[in-house]
Amino acid sequence: MAFFRPPFCPNPDCDFHTNPKGWHYVGWGHYRRTCPRVRLVPRFRCSHCRRTFSRQTFQTTYWLRRSELLATIFERLQAGSGLRQIARSLGCSPSTVMTHAARLGRHCLLYLRAHRPQGAPQEPLVLDGFESFAFSQYYPLHLNLAVGADSHFVYAFTLSELRRKGRMTPAQKARRQAEETRYGRPDPRAIQQGMQALVAMLVPPGQTALLRSDQHPAYPRAFRGLPDRHLRHEVTPSKAARTTRNPLFPVNRQDLMLRHCGANHRRETIAFSKLQAAVLERMAMQAVWMSFMKAFSEKRQDATPAMRLRLRPDRLGLRELLAARLFPTRVPLSPLWQRYYCRRVLTRRLALSKPLRRAFSA
Repeated sequence: MAFFRPPFCPNPDCDFHTNPKGWHYVGWGHYRRTCPRVRLVPRFRCSHCRRTFSRQTFQTTYWLRRSELLATIFERLQAGSGLRQIARSLGCSPSTVMTHAARLGRHCLLYLRAHRPQGAPQEPLVLDGFESFAFSQYYPLHLNLAVGADSHFVYAFTLSELRRKGRMTPAQKARRQAEETRYGRPDPRAIQQGMQALVAMLVPPGQTALLRSDQHPAYPRAFRGLPDRHLRHEVTPSKAARTTRNPLFPVNRQDLMLRHCGANHRRETIAFSKLQAAVLERMAMQAVWMSFMKAFSEKRQDATPAMRLRLRPDRLGLRELLAARLFPTRVPLSPLWQRYYCRRVLTRRLALSKPLRRAFSA
């Protein structure tokens, strides 16, 4: 049994959870784990709060029966596979793949927040909205993205509910009216509020930032709602050629990769996400993969966006990403991202996206 030293008390209510200096613990036996192979897992007890925990408490595979599938599912999701295709190839249930994908999404959300640049961005931010839907095309959504203009680093994202728009038949309009009567209508200012929350998350009060976007009318209103920030806004027409010379190319590239690598966002797909929480979790995985793991150029296999920002000297490996569990009580999440992490973004049409219960033991 390999030697393991707990780095801190995993109990969020313990004084030594965030600051382990002077912390003491004692051994508390062990238990036998049967997956992926039989082995002894040591247990411990905090000398301060008296709560017990194990080595598995600090692993990303805590409470997973098929823990050996976690890394493979991450790779196949980024390769554009659907949940049922992954389940068939791995010989497991689709619900198993869903559970692992949700775990990976929450872990990547914490990793992105913990390792993105601190303070105001030192490069212009390119902003745009990526439109998709969850459960049905009658429930579209808007992923508000912030990407670095020079590094192409995905800094953050938010989600806004939309009302179905565009050309519809009389029957479709009647169904939309029936759905809105029963489940409510999205806030018409959702994009403005989502973009405002995104910029507020990345630019601290009193700081300066250069923002680039298209001509969406909600964006200037969102920026005016942040008078304590010094924001300069540059607008590029949406009809401009989407080439590498376009100032919005970094976020346009991210939109392209979202549809290319995510089966849930492809046109006319049956692999669409059923829950808004699942959309956010898949987006967190995509952001970490694009920013820390994928080379900027597939042909040259050069630096990642994180390496361009000097956040890392090399590419992040999957084993390193999943080496240790991240605790939301130790990573400073914004109130909005706390809701995302706890799955408190409920899909109007469904009641299946249960909030994540607070637990730490394994």
